Amino acid sequence: MSAQGVLLLGVPLNRLAVPTLVLLILAMMILPLPTFMLDVLFTLNIALAMIVMLVSLNSRRPLDFSVFPTVLLLTTLLRLSLNVASTRIILMQGHTGPDAAGKVIESFGNFLVGGNYVVGFVVFLILVIINFVVITKGAGRIAEVAARFTLDSMPGKQLAVDADLNAGFINEAEARARRHEIGREADFYGAMDGASKFVRGDAVAGMVILLVNLIGGVLVGLFQHNLGMTEALGRYALLTVGDGLVTQIPALIISTAAGIVVSRASSEQDLSHEFSTQIFGRPQALYIAAAVLGVLGMIPGTPHLAFLTIAVLLGGLGFWLTRRQNRAFDIGPPEREDEESAPLDLTWDDIPPVDVLALEVGYRLIPLVDRNHGGAALARITEARRRFAIDMGLVVPLIRVRDNLDLKPNMYRITLKGVDVAHGELPTGQVLAVDMGSVLGRLEGESCVEPLTGLTGIWIDAGRVEEAEMRGFVVLEPAGLIARQVEAVFRQHAAELLGRTEVQQLLDTLARNHPGLAEDVTPYLPLTSVQAVLQQLIAENVSIRDTRTLFETLAARAPKSQAIDDLVETVRAALGRSIVDRLFEGGNTLRVIGLSAATESRLLTEMGDEGEALLSPATLDVLNDLAERALAAQEGAGYPPVLLTSPALRAILSRLLRRNLPQLSVIAYAEVPADKTVRVTTELDIVEGA
Repeated sequence: MSAQGVLLLGVPLNRLAVPTLVLLILAMMILPLPTFMLDVLFTLNIALAMIVMLVSLNSRRPLDFSVFPTVLLLTTLLRLSLNVASTRIILMQGHTGPDAAGKVIESFGNFLVGGNYVVGFVVFLILVIINFVVITKGAGRIAEVAARFTLDSMPGKQLAVDADLNAGFINEAEARARRHEIGREADFYGAMDGASKFVRGDAVAGMVILLVNLIGGVLVGLFQHNLGMTEALGRYALLTVGDGLVTQIPALIISTAAGIVVSRASSEQDLSHEFSTQIFGRPQALYIAAAVLGVLGMIPGTPHLAFLTIAVLLGGLGFWLTRRQNRAFDIGPPEREDEESAPLDLTWDDIPPVDVLALEVGYRLIPLVDRNHGGAALARITEARRRFAIDMGLVVPLIRVRDNLDLKPNMYRITLKGVDVAHGELPTGQVLAVDMGSVLGRLEGESCVEPLTGLTGIWIDAGRVEEAEMRGFVVLEPAGLIARQVEAVFRQHAAELLGRTEVQQLLDTLARNHPGLAEDVTPYLPLTSVQAVLQQLIAENVSIRDTRTLFETLAARAPKSQAIDDLVETVRAALGRSIVDRLFEGGNTLRVIGLSAATESRLLTEMGDEGEALLSPATLDVLNDLAERALAAQEGAGYPPVLLTSPALRAILSRLLRRNLPQLSVIAYAEVPADKTVRVTTELDIVEGA
C-alpha cells in the first residue's frame, strides 16, 4: 500500500510528514536529547545536506527544484535546533569528557583538527567566512537580480503567450500551462531572494552560538565544577569547536546548493554534462593550458613533476577530444544502397504508390523526425492533425516521413500526391523569431515569413531566444517550423485530402453513432456525390464535425434534388449558426461587407441561367477591385473579412472571389441566425465602381 493510501485520523500520511517534521524540530529546542539521538540527528543533517546538493546538481532548470526555498528554511531550522540541543548538553555535561556531547562532535573535534582547539577555531572561522562572505553573498545577489529581471520580463512573456494563443501556435491548455510556468518562475526567484537571508542569518547564529558555548562552558567549568582555567578551556573549547564544525559543514554544503540552483540557466542537460561539453569540449583551450604548464614546469625551481604531469594529461585529453570531434564531423550523409538490378518482368505491384501527403528531409534534419532521437517534429505534426480534426471534423491521412538524399542537408520538402507544394531550408543553430505586431525593438537577422500565418519573422541564433521573448517575439524552433509548414499545407489543401476512403470511414463512423442516418442518404446520393458536397464545404472552410446535422439535412433534401450546389447551400443554411460563430467568434453583432440592391440585381440579370460564365470581364474586374478595397477596409477596422449576400449569389461570388481573395468568406442571408444583428460596414456597388 502506498503512503498516500495510509490514513491517520482521516488524513493521508504523506500530508502529515512535513508538519510532523517541523513540530519535531521545534521540540528539539525545548526537550533535552540523549547523546545517541544527537549523534543520529547530526548524521541525518549531513546526509540531508548532501542529498540537497546532489538534487541541485542534477536539476536541469531551477523550477525542477521549486521546493528549494522551503527546504532551505527547514534545513536551517534543523541546524539551529541541533545547535540549541548540543549547547544544552555541552554546558550541562561538558565537564565529564570529550564525548559528553556525543561521538559525532567528539570525532569532529579530534579527528578533523587533531584535538587542537586553536586550529579548530581557525578552520571554523574560515568556513564561516567562505559561507557568509563568498557563497551566501554571491548567491543572494544572483537571486536578487534574477527575481528583479524575472518580474520585469513577466508582462512580455505573458503577451508572448497570448499572441501565441491568438495565432493558433498553441491551444488553451498549453497557454494555461505556460502562464502557470511563468508565475511559478517569478514566485521561485522571489522566494529564493528571501530564502538566501536564512543562510546569512545561520552563519551569524553559528558565530554567536560558538561564543556562547565557549564563554558559558568555561564559566560553568570554573564556578560549578571547580575546574582549572586550562582544563576548562581545553574541554569546553574542543566540544565547542566540534559542535561548530559539525553544523557549519552541512551549512556550507546547503549554501553551495543554493548558489548552484539560482545560478543555473534552463537547459535540457544536467550540470555534469554541460561541464563536460562546455569546459572540456574545446581542445584548443586544453592545448594552450598544457603549453603554459609545460613552460612553467621547465623553469628552474618550479615543481617539475606536478606541472609536467598535468601538462601531459591536458594535452592528451585535448588530442583525444580532437580525434573524437573529427570522427563526428566525418560522418556525412548515409551512403546510397546499391540499386538492385531491374526485374526481368514488371507488374503493377512494382509501381510504388503515390503518398497523399509526404514529408521529405535532408540528412541533417533526420533527428527531428526520427522517433529514436525524440522526433519533436513528428509529435507536433500529430498535435496539429488532432487540432485540425477537432476544428474541421476531418482526419488528415497519415503523413509519410522519409529522408531524401537529393535534398540539401538542411532542406525539407512537402509533397501532395507526389507534387512538391512547399519546401524550405532551416539554417543550422538558428530559430525563427516571429513578429506578432507588439514587439519592443528590433532584432538583427535574415528576414523570413512564418508559413502558417504569413507573419514576418527573423532568423536569430538559438542563444538569443530569451532576448527575443523579452522583446515580445514568438520564437519557433526548427521542429515547430516544419510542423507548422505541414499544417499550413493540409489546411490549404484540405479538400483534396478528402478521398473516397475517408468518406467511407466517415459514413462507417456515422452508422455506429447514429444508426440508420447514413442509410437515409445513400439511396439518393452515391458516395461520389457525398464526397463532392463535403469537399466543397471544406474548401470554403466550413467544419463538417457536426455530421448529425449535416446528414440529416442531406437526408431531407436529397430526395428532391441531387444537384451538388443546391445540396451545399441547403447544408450551409442548416449549419449557419456554426459557420457564423466560427467567423465572428460568438459575437452578437455581425459587421459585414454587403452588396447594394442594384449590384445584386445587375449580377442576377447578367448571369441568367448560365451563372458566372456570362459575366463580362469588365464586371469581373470591377467586382474584384471593389472586393479587395472593401476587404482592406474591413480588416483595417478590425472586423472579420465576411461578405453577406443573397443565397442565389453566394456560391457564385465565393468561387469568383476565392481565387484572388482566399481569406474572404462569403455567407448568405439564410445562414445568419435570427438572434444575430447585422451591420453592413462597407457596401459594394458595381454601378458606382464602374
